[in-house]
Amino acid sequence: MNPSLDKRGAAKRALLSLAIGSFGIGMTEFVVMGLLPDIAADLLPTLWSSSPEDALSQAGWLISLYALGVVVGAPTIAGFVARFPRHRVMIGLALALTVFNALTVVLLTFELVGASRFLAGLPHGAYFGIGALVAADVMGPGNRAKGVAFILTGLTIANVVGVPIGTFLGQQWGWRVAFGVVAGVFALATVCIGFFVPEHAGEPGRTMRAELRVFRIAQVWFALGVGAIGFGGFFAVYSYIAPVVTEVAGSPAWVVPIVLVLMGLGMTVGNLVGGHLADISVKRTLLLGLAVLAVVLVLLALLSGWIVTLAIMVFVVGFVSSVLSPTIQTRLMDVAEDNQSIAAALNHSALNIGNSLGAFLGGAVIAIGWGFTAPAWTGAALAVAGLLIALLSYRVGATRSAQTRS
Repeated sequence: MNPSLDKRGAAKRALLSLAIGSFGIGMTEFVVMGLLPDIAADLLPTLWSSSPEDALSQAGWLISLYALGVVVGAPTIAGFVARFPRHRVMIGLALALTVFNALTVVLLTFELVGASRFLAGLPHGAYFGIGALVAADVMGPGNRAKGVAFILTGLTIANVVGVPIGTFLGQQWGWRVAFGVVAGVFALATVCIGFFVPEHAGEPGRTMRAELRVFRIAQVWFALGVGAIGFGGFFAVYSYIAPVVTEVAGSPAWVVPIVLVLMGLGMTVGNLVGGHLADISVKRTLLLGLAVLAVVLVLLALLSGWIVTLAIMVFVVGFVSSVLSPTIQTRLMDVAEDNQSIAAALNHSALNIGNSLGAFLGGAVIAIGWGFTAPAWTGAALAVAGLLIALLSYRVGATRSAQTRS
């Protein structure tokens, strides 16, 4: 066999194994959004019977708790494990994701399910961050964003296949079935990573204290702000897409998985396009992407009363948001200097602050009676705020570069 072909085949198997785990993360993070009414009715029956809007708003805390787990776990775990062999770390993270998602299946009360969602979020950022470093190393110089995009492809494909199927299964046989499938996906990922991801050295000299020096870099904070605020606009809409389909567009519940497929298709295409565009110009892709995201969220709010236009705009929102995902990841890695392990994971902390913020603000505007299209307007405002942060970041960077040259 040609050695180069065998090497490429081994690399593909390793990346595919990691992508199975990211597929599971896509399911566990997003399937709850399509099943939010089912979860609210099951875990909060008294509140659901008196006020479905309040029950949905409270159930949205499950999204926020998962996101909080990501925010806490990403820098903590990534900083702690930076010195260990990365292939072993990935096995441990996949196993933890298996166990914590299995807890969601068996725990009975809203409070305990919320705790399991927090635990399930803890390994999320470290999995993507360290997996992105492995993928970038496999892809080689000049293709870092494509390597990041490959790992994220599992997440976006989950939105095409896994989330709609999980939503359908949850609607038919109970929402816990969906999380049982998620736990199974992570179990498969654990086995595949163990067999197919080769040894990949960590950084034995790195310590948590050294990794935490990343927070001294001002541009890191700007990049995190762009992800947390700007990307929150997407989550404000996605978190409450199910009631938009059923209550605003007036479609039956079985249409929700179809709309989620369209969202996932947009995300898959956007992720691949974003990887290529970010390798050409991170700055242009980031600034234009945030501006376009704000516009399409406004259009979504205006056009969501008819299921056809809603479906089209959902696809576009998924596309634009996922163009931004590898772009923000690459920007953060660009400004993090030699703190790559924690920087790659911090991106997912930022995005899940956006997840938590978007879900919270989306639920808040629904709860005060502004209607189910209000999260889209809220999302547009968040995207504009993210754009302003990005513009300020580049202005500060240019000013400091000019001062250094002088």
